[in-house]
Amino acid sequence: MDHSLAKGAGKQSASSEKIWTRDFVLILMSNFFIFLGFQMTLPTIPLFVEKLGGNDQLIGIVVGIFTFSALLLRPYAGHTLETKGRRFVYLTGLGIFVISVGSFGFVSSLIFLFILRVVQGFGWGFSTTASGTIATDLIPAKRRGEGMGYFGLSGNIALAFGPTLGLALTGIISFRLLFLICALLGLTALLLSSRIQYKEVEKQSVPVKRWDIYEKSALKPSLLLFFITVTFGGIASFLPIYSAQKGIGGIHWYFLLFAIALMISRTFAGRLYDQRGHQAVFIPGAVLVLIAMILLAWLPSSIIMYTAAILYGLGFGSVQPALQAWSVKEAPPNRRGMANATFFSFFDLGVGIGAIAFGQIAHLYGYSSIYMTAAGSVVISIFLYLWILMTKRG
Repeated sequence: MDHSLAKGAGKQSASSEKIWTRDFVLILMSNFFIFLGFQMTLPTIPLFVEKLGGNDQLIGIVVGIFTFSALLLRPYAGHTLETKGRRFVYLTGLGIFVISVGSFGFVSSLIFLFILRVVQGFGWGFSTTASGTIATDLIPAKRRGEGMGYFGLSGNIALAFGPTLGLALTGIISFRLLFLICALLGLTALLLSSRIQYKEVEKQSVPVKRWDIYEKSALKPSLLLFFITVTFGGIASFLPIYSAQKGIGGIHWYFLLFAIALMISRTFAGRLYDQRGHQAVFIPGAVLVLIAMILLAWLPSSIIMYTAAILYGLGFGSVQPALQAWSVKEAPPNRRGMANATFFSFFDLGVGIGAIAFGQIAHLYGYSSIYMTAAGSVVISIFLYLWILMTKRG
């Protein structure tokens, strides 16, 4: 009798540690399609702005305002996840994304594009805050680093194809049709996510404070992420234009190699975090990102650009899931939504400030200066991390 009970308990324990459930696969697929639609717009929005008569400064503003509007919505999304539930926030965010992106191709003015980018940011802030929280709910705590690595991989696979596909399509179809295709991919994500069995919301015993806009336990990893993602604003917004100015072709290969390197890093970085903690992941990953920025500032040839893509992918792909797992690890169960909101708020802030600031830097000092500035931001993150470790030991 005792033997059968022990055997049953063993099966139950093994089941509780299982990552690959039906709902986890559905959130991965949904995440893939929404990221594919998003990534297709990433390198094509700057080209669309150019077509509408915008310069480098306006490109930076149009790209950056998207992340700032997402940033404004994330704290509200974090609270709503705990009050109205995961389903409401995720499906609402996906719906807003679909409508806004589908409308891009029907505008002929930068003012209206600016407004639609703000609306798109609202949808993105809702959907990505919710998806990360949903994934966290579904992954066993002891395998969270590994599980978040797989979750991030679904977005990285989209990154492998999205920018390349978007750039390729701009040469053969209109921007209007391109953005409608992106909206259709978002709609696919919406349909898949409607099949997920979401975690029931537990009533909070403590009322939400009016100015409760972040989760304190997530601040340190989120701040580190900010200084890393500043680099992303420079790449997403200006690398296609920068490489063309230098007469270097094959920018689509950059995004493909970057995404492949991201996928490779996801296969081991999460497990390394689970086994040894962020100490084994952050510094090596940040150093790879730093080297990539220096190579892009130099950029004498396509070979150097591809090398930078691989190093950046390996570095960013190692750092991001480790920091996300760290930010959720110390948060109370009823604050995971806010922890994810805090994490992605700093992500958005880094990309947004990077895009807008680098637009000004490119206008005044040229594109190469963007990546030297980005390298400085990575150095700040490394020193900040070392300071965090020193104060923790002290």
